[in-house]
Amino acid sequence: MLCKTYNLTNEGVTLTAYILDSSPEMPNNTLRPAMLICPGGAYVMCSDREAEPVATHFLSMGINTFVLRYSLKENSVFPKPLNDAEEAFGFILDRADEFNIDKTKTAVCGFSAGGHLAAALGILGKRKPSAMVLGYPCITEDICHGTVLYSDVPPLDGEVSKDTPPAFVFAAADDGCVPIRSTLDLCSALSKNGVSFEAHIFEKGGHGFSTADAVTCSKNENPDAQKWVGLCKSFLNRRFFS
Repeated sequence: MLCKTYNLTNEGVTLTAYILDSSPEMPNNTLRPAMLICPGGAYVMCSDREAEPVATHFLSMGINTFVLRYSLKENSVFPKPLNDAEEAFGFILDRADEFNIDKTKTAVCGFSAGGHLAAALGILGKRKPSAMVLGYPCITEDICHGTVLYSDVPPLDGEVSKDTPPAFVFAAADDGCVPIRSTLDLCSALSKNGVSFEAHIFEKGGHGFSTADAVTCSKNENPDAQKWVGLCKSFLNRRFFS
């Protein structure tokens, strides 16, 4: 497996690629889907808990993964982070042959602030992924123009269109940081525009539960919230491997 970090244009921005090897024993896996992962962290940090541990889950189903560590803090004024995501996604598409990627099967995944960035790529991006995976995303005006994030970012629920890619969305009802309304309003916007989506609201989990297992939540492992991983794999399987 190739594991390599690339420096992108903006200062401190990196893209780490995890590329599975091809094998003559698995001829159906010559070309693989790709997933760009945007960790959360309020545009202050990129959480390690929502980076490589997430990538390994999707690698296990045959998806080449890329973790983007994007512009933060004073450098996070929009559209700079979106520029990072667009550059990263373009990098993946433009080197698809090198990375053995099927350009028709791509996803972007993000959590919290990274969920905002992932959604921005899918909703506003010039080159759109085939699917979005959004965990407890910051979407609505009260969050995007509130005190949760480092600086104001554009709300996205009003920007959804029929060209927005299908979405898998999940959150916890007891999230005390990003109110569940942010996720529900996004789902409403997707529905109004005829965009296919799947949504899961877990009773417990709070904010930032990532994969909710012993690796990412060592003190607050949550077997119920962990289920999003398997459900999401089914969502992606239907699009990428059926």
